[in-house]
Formats: sequence, structure tokens, C-alpha cells
Amino acid sequence: MADNEMSEDESFENETVPPPSTASATPTPAPADLLATAADPDLTEDLALALLKRADLHPEVLERLAKNANALKSRKVKIALASHPKTPRHVSVPLARQFYTFDLMKVALSPTVPADVKVAVDDVLISRLKTVTTGERLTLARRASGRVAAALLLDVEIVRTKVVDAKTVARETRVMQTALENPRLTEALVIYSVLRPAASAALVYAVAQHAEWSCRREIRAALLRTEHLSLARALEFSQEIPAPLLRELLASSRLPAQIKDQLLRENPAKS
Repeated sequence: MADNEMSEDESFENETVPPPSTASATPTPAPADLLATAADPDLTEDLALALLKRADLHPEVLERLAKNANALKSRKVKIALASHPKTPRHVSVPLARQFYTFDLMKVALSPTVPADVKVAVDDVLISRLKTVTTGERLTLARRASGRVAAALLLDVEIVRTKVVDAKTVARETRVMQTALENPRLTEALVIYSVLRPAASAALVYAVAQHAEWSCRREIRAALLRTEHLSLARALEFSQEIPAPLLRELLASSRLPAQIKDQLLRENPAKS
């Protein structure tokens, strides 16, 4: 994506699209009038945005607006149309594929967008992670959905490149740490990430040392199933796990055999 594509956080905060209003000060026009308005080739940006503030629009009206080439010259109209709760999925998702990175983030986080459309928009955004700048990755790690934050935990530049330098490691470590602080990231997504074959040693270490995530029992159990957990952390996490569960975890764990053996030796009652 282009470097001039709204790389500042303020762009996201200052350019949000207002949700459609559930109340109307004037009587609702007849559907034919709305269809005519949506199809009007002279429809201005302001009138299109005013129309899209209505929550009672029929999907046919939104489809008609999606075919209005003049109205869709406006980026704001495109975003508002894709974010409308009544816009059909076959309209909103292809439209979203035309958006810049942070416009996709706005749509995915909009409270008016149906859940299935949010997932599809997140998928588009995740597919672009390898093309965005470091600054954009940091903003996404901090502000995007939990699914995007989890994808950034796995999409680590130091794993994907052959040449690794200190600056690259520092940048990607910052992205990872920022994603772990994302308020939309859930325990289930963290567990999913660390158990993925693509999970790096850096990710396992970051989660195992994290002040919040490392204290959770289910996450500790997941970390014990990875191949990168250090012996010190493995010994610490295994202490509070009941004997049957520890044996089950170690049976399916990718930890080195020496660490597994030592965990059982250090906990004789569980061996």
C-alpha cells in the first residue's frame, strides 16, 4: 500500500463515519422516491451521505446506490455504504476490497456492520499485512480487531525474511508487543496463535513473559504444548497444573523430550 495512505492514528479518530440514525425528523419517503434518489446521476456527496444515515433503507435502495457511478466517486460514500447495516453482503464485501488499509479497519470496527461482513473485511485486511508499512502495522496492532491483532502476532517479518538485522528485529518485536496489548485481543485468539505451527520462538517468549497473558491458566497450558517454551517457564507453569492434565499436555506437547522428562522429575507426584 502507498506510504501516504493515512499513516497517523488521528486519521482514524477524526474521520469516522457517523452511524445511521434510527430516528427521522420527516416522514419516510415512499420506496420509489428513495430508489429514484439513489439512482440520480446528479446525486451529490452530501445528499448520498444524508441518505445513508437512514437505518430504514431497503437493500434494493442500497444496491441502486452502489451502481451510481457519480456518488461512488466519493470515498466517504463508499465507506458509509459498506458500513450500512442493510447493505447486502454481495455489495459491501467487493466494495471493501477497493479500500485503503485504515478504511478497511474502520468498516470492520463499525458497530453497524453485520458480523459476517466484519469477518470478510478482516480477511481482506489480513491478506494485505505483508504489503503494509511498519507504521501501518503498528497502528493495526494497536487499533484493529482482535483477529487482525492475532494475525500480526504470526505475521512477523523476522520469520519471513532471510536477512535479519537489529532494526528489523526491533520493529517487529514492537509490532508483536503492541498487538498483545490490543484491547480486542482475546484469550482464545492468543491460545490459537501460540499453538499455530507458524508461531515463532519470539511470540512464545513474549506471551510467556507478558504480565497479563502469562498469568492465565489456559494460556499457560497452551504454552506448555509449544516447542519454544523455556525450561524455567515450563517448570513454573507446570507447578499449578493438576497431574492428569499435565500428563495429557506433555503427551501432546512439542517441547523437547529432555524438558518433558525434567518436568515429570520435578513433579514426582505427577509422574
